[in-house]
Amino acid sequence: MKYLKIISLIASGMAFFACQQEDFLERYPLDEVSSAVFFKTPEDLKIYVNQYYTRATFTETGTDADIFFNESNIDQRMDGKYTLNNAPSYDYTKVRSINYFFDNYKKCEADFNDYKQYVGEAHFFRALFYFNLLRTFGDVQWTSTVLETNSSELYGSRMPRNEVADNIIADLDTAAMYLTDEKTNGCSRINRWIALLFQSRIALYEGTWEKYHAGDPFGVSTPQPQKYFNKVVEAASAIMNSGKYDIYTTGSSGSDYFDLFAMRDYSTNKEVMFWTKMDLDLGIHAFSRLYSMVLPGGSGFSKSFADAYLCTDGKPITANPLFKGHNTIMDEIKNRDPRFYQTIFTPTFPWKIDDAGVTQTWNEVYKKLFSATSYSSSSGYVLRKFYNPYLIYHHQNYEETPILRYRYAEVLLNYAEAKAELGTITQGDIDSSVKKLRDRAGMPNLLLNSIASDPNWEFPALSPVINEIRRERKIELAMEISRWDDIARWAAADELIVGKRYKGAYAAQFAFKPSHPVDENGFLDAWKKAIPNGFGFKLNRDYLLPFQEKQLLLNPNLEQNPGW
Repeated sequence: MKYLKIISLIASGMAFFACQQEDFLERYPLDEVSSAVFFKTPEDLKIYVNQYYTRATFTETGTDADIFFNESNIDQRMDGKYTLNNAPSYDYTKVRSINYFFDNYKKCEADFNDYKQYVGEAHFFRALFYFNLLRTFGDVQWTSTVLETNSSELYGSRMPRNEVADNIIADLDTAAMYLTDEKTNGCSRINRWIALLFQSRIALYEGTWEKYHAGDPFGVSTPQPQKYFNKVVEAASAIMNSGKYDIYTTGSSGSDYFDLFAMRDYSTNKEVMFWTKMDLDLGIHAFSRLYSMVLPGGSGFSKSFADAYLCTDGKPITANPLFKGHNTIMDEIKNRDPRFYQTIFTPTFPWKIDDAGVTQTWNEVYKKLFSATSYSSSSGYVLRKFYNPYLIYHHQNYEETPILRYRYAEVLLNYAEAKAELGTITQGDIDSSVKKLRDRAGMPNLLLNSIASDPNWEFPALSPVINEIRRERKIELAMEISRWDDIARWAAADELIVGKRYKGAYAAQFAFKPSHPVDENGFLDAWKKAIPNGFGFKLNRDYLLPFQEKQLLLNPNLEQNPGW
């Protein structure tokens, strides 16, 4: 028999997207594959790379630092509490696995055009695995072949981070060359445009890292940020000019942004580039993701995040007559960017809609907020984004709620930021990027010659346009697990993390007195006792994580990261 064994990948912890159920049973333990009998056909290559299409592979790791927090969970990294042996390990398991593919795929006896898609996918996944290592440890070892325990390269030193970034970008160039340029359904196989989006993300990460960490312990010896910014523009422009994607909108600014994240299928959505489809029949589900959002369980948005939303005139809330104050959340949303109430629950919006169409509004929760553990919140600002109020879609243990992974909005934001960093941004660039996001929300365009000054800009030493593009990114990508990466690459922990405590809404507005402390101005201050001096993030250490002692004992040539 050609295949050694047929098993379900769920049993081995590699649950597959339901879009690919046609090959769901056509799998066997790939770490037992003999290259002498495998890698002979395009189908073999397809089956091998299928193992990387897991929910875990595409799940971003990180935190929405300074946006969202939980009263009982102070992030160890933000508070400088990681130690040498409780930080994530330096794990090359996935890199070794994908390199096994590269060592063997040329044994395929078919024409290259029949299997180049799967070679492109392998290049994409290797780039993804290496980017996760880069953003965690900085300089890392680069290997493009399988190393054995006696391989001298295994005990070598690390490659400088900019060289690693160059190799990642090169992998994605190759991926884009081999992958299909068809839009596809966005949940079965990746395409050229997804590779280019990811390339724009990595190039922006490395470019801003090299620019803003120049001269600190985490910088590179010969920074070339402009090289990476130009790569961002090149990759993003290719996607923008392809005509394959656009911002999802129906013209209803009151719900389009919210609706995008509450859909049941993205196969034909013009904005969503990649998503995870669930199927309970195959055991692929989102656990109790949305059900848990119904009962906040102590989480909440920060006041600083809520205050970042502009007023409907496109100007900040400070000294703006359109802003009606903080006395209640309903006051706060008046005359504000509609993404505010499409991201944060407010009393008049649906909480539960039963099978008969009977609607309960969030007002019922708002009245009970802080009355019991079930209705607790660190801040009073409760997450609405991603939430679908129809009870038919909720289950305490599992759901078929799809998960949105990559979307076109990020392409536009990456493009605008790179152009601003290059100093070449024009109003035309804004119109083709930021304006599309603001149009969907029903907000005025960002006009380069008339940006309103904000005394509360997070980065007052930088240009107004960079501040506003960063604000746009913060608002548009809220809770999409990109915020810590942004703070890290901007070297912005001194402005946004060190010595900070995230505050909440005005406490007096709630019918039940919150148990959390309040600050001198009456705003919820859940961590006042836990971290009275704010986060203990160490600027000379915590931008990168350490190598565990056992790893350094095995290979002293790794050397430890700064400050550890």
